[in-house]
Amino acid sequence: MQVNGAGTPAGGAPAPATAPRRWSQRVLSPWPAAWGRQRRSVADMAVAVVAMLGLLWGLGRIMAHIPGPVGAEAQSFADGAVLTVQLTVVAGLAGLLLGLLGALGKISRVPPLRWIAGLYIWIIRGTPLLVQILFVYFAVPALVPGLSLGEFTSASIALALNVGAYNAEAIRAGLLAVPRGQVEAARSLGLNSWFTFIDITCPQAFKISLPPLVNNIVALLKDSSLASAIGALELTHAGQILSSNTYRPVPALTATALIYLALTTVMTHFSNAVERRFDIEDKLA
Repeated sequence: MQVNGAGTPAGGAPAPATAPRRWSQRVLSPWPAAWGRQRRSVADMAVAVVAMLGLLWGLGRIMAHIPGPVGAEAQSFADGAVLTVQLTVVAGLAGLLLGLLGALGKISRVPPLRWIAGLYIWIIRGTPLLVQILFVYFAVPALVPGLSLGEFTSASIALALNVGAYNAEAIRAGLLAVPRGQVEAARSLGLNSWFTFIDITCPQAFKISLPPLVNNIVALLKDSSLASAIGALELTHAGQILSSNTYRPVPALTATALIYLALTTVMTHFSNAVERRFDIEDKLA
C-alpha cells in the first residue's frame, strides 16, 4: 500500500490509528502498554483482592511490633478487621440484590409492588442506620417469639437493608436514564419485554448505576462500625475495648482510623478498577 506524506493511503482512506494512552495512564499504570484497558483493569482488580487478603493476613503480625497497648492487642485489631470486611461483603452482596428488587418494584406497573418498594425505601432512608441495627437486634426477636439473632447476623441484615434502599434508587435512576427510543426500537425489531430488558436496558443502566453502587459499598465498610453498638467484635469495637481498658484513647483510636484508611484505600482501588473495566466514562485505552 502506498502512503502519501501525510500518512494517508493512496486510495484516500485514512490509515487506522490506535488512540494514544493518556499521560497519566502511561505514568501511573504499572502494566505493559500493549495491554488493553480491560486487561489492565482486571489486573488491577486482582491486585486489589490480593492486597486485601494480604492486609488481613499480615495485619496482626505487623501491629504486634508496635510498642505500647496497640501492639499487645494486635490480634484483636486483626480479628476486628476481618469481621469488618466480612460484614461488608455479606451485606454488600445482599444489598445489591435488595437494591435490584427495590428498583424493579419502584418502576413496576403493578401498584402493590410499587407501594411495597416505595415504603421500604422511604422507611430505610428516613431512619438512622444505628436505629435500624438496634431494631433488628433487639426488637425483631421480641416481635417474633423463638427467633434469636446473633450480633453478626443482625448487623448483616440491618446493613443489607440500609444499603439496599440506596442501591435501589441508584439502579432505578440508571433504568430510567436509558432512552425510551431504544426500548421502542428493540420492540419494533421483535424483541419481547424480557430480552429487551436483558439485552438493551440492563447493560446501559448497569454502566450508569455502577459509580454510585461502588461508592455505596465503600461507604458500607465504614458504616459497619455501627455494629459495635450491639457488641459485634468488629474493628471499631476492638478500638473501644482497648481505649476503655487502658484509658488511652489516642493510640487506640489512631490505630483504628489507620486500619480503616488502609481497608478503604484498597477497596477504592478495586472499585476504580471495576469502573475502568466497564469503561464508565468512555476513557481512552
